[in-house]
Amino acid sequence: MTDFTTMLVADRGQKARPIHLVDEESFAAWAKARPAADRALLAAHRFDGKTAGASVLLPRGENFEIVATVAKAAELTPWCLAKLAETLPEGDYRLAEGEPGKAALGWLLAQHRFRTYKSKEEDVRGARVLITGEAARIDETLRLAEATALVRDLVNTPAGDLGPAELEEAIRHQAKAFHGEVKVTKGADLIEGYPLIQAVGAAASADRAPRLVEVHWGKASHPRIAVIGKGVCFDSGGLDLKSAAGMRQMKKDMGGAAHALALTRLIAGAKLPVRLHLLIPAVENAVSSAALRPGDIVKSRKGLQVEIDNTDAEGRLVLADALAKAGEDDPVLIIDFATLTGAARVALGPELPALFANDDELLTDLESAAREVDDPVWRMPLWDGYDDMLKSDVADIANASGSAHAGAVTAALFLRRFVPEDAKWAHFDTYAWRDRGKAGRPKGGEALGLRAVFAVLKARFAA
Repeated sequence: MTDFTTMLVADRGQKARPIHLVDEESFAAWAKARPAADRALLAAHRFDGKTAGASVLLPRGENFEIVATVAKAAELTPWCLAKLAETLPEGDYRLAEGEPGKAALGWLLAQHRFRTYKSKEEDVRGARVLITGEAARIDETLRLAEATALVRDLVNTPAGDLGPAELEEAIRHQAKAFHGEVKVTKGADLIEGYPLIQAVGAAASADRAPRLVEVHWGKASHPRIAVIGKGVCFDSGGLDLKSAAGMRQMKKDMGGAAHALALTRLIAGAKLPVRLHLLIPAVENAVSSAALRPGDIVKSRKGLQVEIDNTDAEGRLVLADALAKAGEDDPVLIIDFATLTGAARVALGPELPALFANDDELLTDLESAAREVDDPVWRMPLWDGYDDMLKSDVADIANASGSAHAGAVTAALFLRRFVPEDAKWAHFDTYAWRDRGKAGRPKGGEALGLRAVFAVLKARFAA
């Protein structure tokens, strides 16, 4: 993983190139106070403070200063320095006025690269270092960058190198760093205790066998929270086989697990006073004679009999058993992340996770935090009127509605059947991917909704 620790450092009077941030309103007054040579250079570059992301280097002998346009100079976003961090020469920089605040995150992430499979290093430069007087924020910003990079790296890793066993190892590696207690259930114990997880992963080869990986962290006396992530390491669709185009990016179907693991790392890193229970059902939805068949009925851990309407609606099945397990320990809060439905993407697009929750206060807190940390989510309804779309003629419930309508809602309603009635629960149907790159946010795996959830947890469970 990228070492971010050298890229954001405390201000101890080091020499650094100044970065001047302007916007459309402030540019004219700022430019008026500059030397004539600067104004001439800005005019030659047609730099007028109106185009966010534009920048010009202003020569100062053998060195230079930088002026860059942002949308609002008084309200920096996480990404307003990202383009500079991607393009400036290596060296030390500081803002000429003010502090970077949350923009430091984009400065770091713009320098993250997933290079594992590059046989030839491309454009490898030294770090662009941002100097800040906000020393108290450095550690948390570094942890946020590392957690985001963890999601990106896991999601970007090909399924051939990240099956259930490798995902388990990645979880163990992270848990060791924060002294978490790991438990893995597979084989006969999985068949007996988590039949839906077993059924989804049954078609995979022996070396990619399904399992439930759990991590416990924190004092037993603290409030108990559960974090669950969908860990489908590759999703062929099963016997309801996906198209080639639909299968192309299915290495990312463990994106929910990556989010859950990254959130666990953030919680432990911040030493929040909680008893954390991480649950990741790790499976591959493959095709063989052992695969789930449409029309099969599987008894869940909770005891509900589930008719399989669609084998490509497998994520909700593995989450159902994990939710049931989490609920047995009476958590005060349950959070799950899953790359669950294409319907959520049709409704909201790739960059906006669908948020469902059974508690209005929790919904409001998550929405407020999402705005505060610029990690957007969008509230979706747990519409009771669609419950009957999951009705089965021969079992307690079907895993899919068979309708083209409200797919994200019915998936969330299915999950709700496995959540204890008295538990507060939030479900994120996230894409975990970017189809197109932006400054600091390259095409590929991405953490979406992660920082918003962490902000809420910090506020609710601060020491």
